[in-house]
Amino acid sequence: MRARFFDDYFRTRTTSAEQVRSAVWNSSTDIDAYAGAGEKYHAAVLEQYRIYVEMADRVSARRGATNTFFLTLNTLIFTTVGVFWKDRPIASTWYLAFPLLALIAQCGAWLWLVRSYRQLNSAKYIVIGVLEERLPASPYWRAEWTALGEGQDKSRYWPLTHIEQWIPLLFAAAYIAAFATALIA
Repeated sequence: MRARFFDDYFRTRTTSAEQVRSAVWNSSTDIDAYAGAGEKYHAAVLEQYRIYVEMADRVSARRGATNTFFLTLNTLIFTTVGVFWKDRPIASTWYLAFPLLALIAQCGAWLWLVRSYRQLNSAKYIVIGVLEERLPASPYWRAEWTALGEGQDKSRYWPLTHIEQWIPLLFAAAYIAAFATALIA
């Protein structure tokens, strides 16, 4: 049970293009069955591709806005604590445990949002790759991703979402360290 929890919430899995391919294309619609055949069919595939790429870009923009929000919030919290801590409060530092728990929960929510955006974009880019199979060129699926070493060669490309996931953890660690320092001092 415990291992299943960690597996479900901490491990990320990706779906292969083979698994997606059969779900992307409607079996009742092919070039011959499509009204107007060839040219209209390819125009429809290109339009769907264009819309889907735009949707993937919007998810990336929302992820960036989410990161900006949480980064601003945490910077504001650190600044506020710094300003008010110069005149150390007289109350017990154990009262800081409640805000600490709230801050750790907020960092956890941030971590899960980043993870969810990463999973959503991973799925979208697999679908984009499958759509590119019906286009004359494959700029993302074959060209760009191959040029980047498919995310495996860190000297070529280090996926941003892997780095993004460390930021909430670093803030949580800083909050815990600040709390421990307040208890000791």
